[in-house]
Amino acid sequence: MTEGNFVDYVKMFACSGNGGKGSVHLHREKFITKGGPDGGDGGRGGHIIVRGCDNLWTLHHLKFKRHFRAGHGGSGSKSRSTGSDGEDVYVDVPLGSVVRDSDSNEILFEITENNEEVILCEGGKGGLGNWHFRSSTNQTPRYAQPGLPMDEKFVTIELKVLADVGLVGFPNAGKSTLLSVVSSAKPKIADYEFTTLKPNLGIVEYRDYQSFVMADIPGIIEGAAEGKGLGHYFLRHIERNSILLFLIPADADDIKKQYDILLDELRRYNPEMLDKDRIIAVSKSDMLDDELKAELIEELDAELPIDYVFISSLAQLGIVELKDRLWAMLNP
Repeated sequence: MTEGNFVDYVKMFACSGNGGKGSVHLHREKFITKGGPDGGDGGRGGHIIVRGCDNLWTLHHLKFKRHFRAGHGGSGSKSRSTGSDGEDVYVDVPLGSVVRDSDSNEILFEITENNEEVILCEGGKGGLGNWHFRSSTNQTPRYAQPGLPMDEKFVTIELKVLADVGLVGFPNAGKSTLLSVVSSAKPKIADYEFTTLKPNLGIVEYRDYQSFVMADIPGIIEGAAEGKGLGHYFLRHIERNSILLFLIPADADDIKKQYDILLDELRRYNPEMLDKDRIIAVSKSDMLDDELKAELIEELDAELPIDYVFISSLAQLGIVELKDRLWAMLNP
């Protein structure tokens, strides 16, 4: 998927259908010239239904179709015949989509499971026919209910990427390179900051035809929780990852300090992120000789509160061990 095709934020207009009106009809047939009321009910208006689809990874299919209107309910007719229901309209979204009211910014619901369906705009109820209004004192009512009107709203759909492992790190830490090595994803790779502007997803193949999903999130900078850099635009994508893989290059001035800064940005954005399982991958470790690596291991053992592994995406060092560690964390 190219970067331009990754759409994680759309606004759209949804409008359900009107309910059909009830029928005012009096029964007439041969030899029965003054039958009672037999007007049928109107059909309900069509719903706008948001449905989860695990075959979708982005909101790109909604980029150019942003108006959805359901069908109107049919009117009732004679012989107590109910009008046809309006046609429902389904809006398929990827798992991890959050639907908000555009006016109030209130979260209406979230879609997290395949084929999960939530009615966004409920169709109007059909009106009752005159058959319902007969009584001993009013045996031929000549009135019926109109259908209830449609519901309409402007909503915003934003995607929070659902992935097993989320790559967290400063810009240019090697996240895209790692994703390209462990999966068949083809993210943009270059030697400058913010090469990645949209999340990239890759399926990492493991032993015995098993796999898990890894997400390359655009780089964090200090102050991201306040919106600096790409700010909130990408931090929300980390919320739905099961494991956070912190990627810190071996040539960093202070690995522990970089880890603390990254962790603090996540905490300030959403403290619940600290409840996720975490592991550190020290990237670009092919630059270390045995002596430097031994010194760094001694230092990290004393300072880091979580597990870590040395890797090199270019030299293919530690990749298998990293996959083993991640798989063990995903399947305790």
